[in-house]
Amino acid sequence: MSDILNISDFLEPINRAMLSLDEDYKDGQFGKIIDVYEEAMPELELADIVLVGCGDSRGAGINIHSTDSPDTIRAEFYQLFYWHTDVHIADVGNVKRGASLNDTYAALKTVVSALTSAGKLVVILGGTHDLTMAQYRVYADQEQIIEAACVDALIDLDIDSRQRDKNFLMEMLTGEPNFIKHYNHIGFQSYYVHPRMLETMDKLRFDCFRVGHIKEAIEEMEPVIRNAKLFSFDIAAIAHAFAPANDITPNGFNGEEACILMRYAGLSPNIDTVGIYGYMHEKDRDNLTAKQISHMLWYLIDGRSRGQREAKLEEKESFNEFTIAFAEIETVFLQSKRTGRWWMQLPDQQFIACSYKDYLLASSNEIPERWLRAQERS
Repeated sequence: MSDILNISDFLEPINRAMLSLDEDYKDGQFGKIIDVYEEAMPELELADIVLVGCGDSRGAGINIHSTDSPDTIRAEFYQLFYWHTDVHIADVGNVKRGASLNDTYAALKTVVSALTSAGKLVVILGGTHDLTMAQYRVYADQEQIIEAACVDALIDLDIDSRQRDKNFLMEMLTGEPNFIKHYNHIGFQSYYVHPRMLETMDKLRFDCFRVGHIKEAIEEMEPVIRNAKLFSFDIAAIAHAFAPANDITPNGFNGEEACILMRYAGLSPNIDTVGIYGYMHEKDRDNLTAKQISHMLWYLIDGRSRGQREAKLEEKESFNEFTIAFAEIETVFLQSKRTGRWWMQLPDQQFIACSYKDYLLASSNEIPERWLRAQERS
């Protein structure tokens, strides 16, 4: 915990008076119970989830660094009711603006690294989507090889753009040395993505899921997200009607679907950094997008509460075990008795997250695509 004591050098405390709340919090609301960095850094030893604001938007060519957007989300979140008393929440304020964008990355990385090293789930309230690079550098600096999942209507690989929020994935996915074992892109909208970009992603054995495909069976995203360590969500993935601050596209996930994806992130035993990016309060209407994000945070906490009940795979008595032979291959499927989630075994004896659909396919003597893709990458 010693590194946590030094992160206040990179942070600005929260001024509750700036949250524009007209009345005191009621008993049971987050604002009443959350440990907040105001005059002194909160006691973080008991915290399970820590909120960090970072409003730097220079990655989109907007040369401002305002805490207004993270604070607007806080103002809405603090008014929600705290149901999951087994999950403790803290808020360490906002990352100070760096002299350059890379300085902000470095400050955010330092804060997040200290918190994750202490076993915390860190939630970043951004800022533009390129701040995902600071998330990634937490793991790269520690030489951790990870899986990453990103929710976005666009795939930010535009090498012709001078804006970091349009091209940061190029460095993250292809830079050397590289620590991305696998990357999943969730919710892209085809008309914004060149077909050759998808071909390139497929050659790299990365998986991209179209928004329409996900809407047909959103539960198939749970194992995709469960395998990840880094989770990044750009509000451009949410339809404008549900997130008015998204001025990129009228289509995308509805509010409930965004909350479901965030709950899956909370359920994951692996994810320890979550970034919610792209919110600018100046573009919002009646704070509806801030309310949407606050609801997503509530569902992240709900997922973390449920996920804490999950048994470890070594606890055999907590799982139903099924041995299945498909295409002359014998493998084992496990189903949790506590949460109903599924895992399947690969030839190297490792278990990966999967879905009930994968089990049904294997039972019908078909090879699940998730199994094949995992084998291609091994």
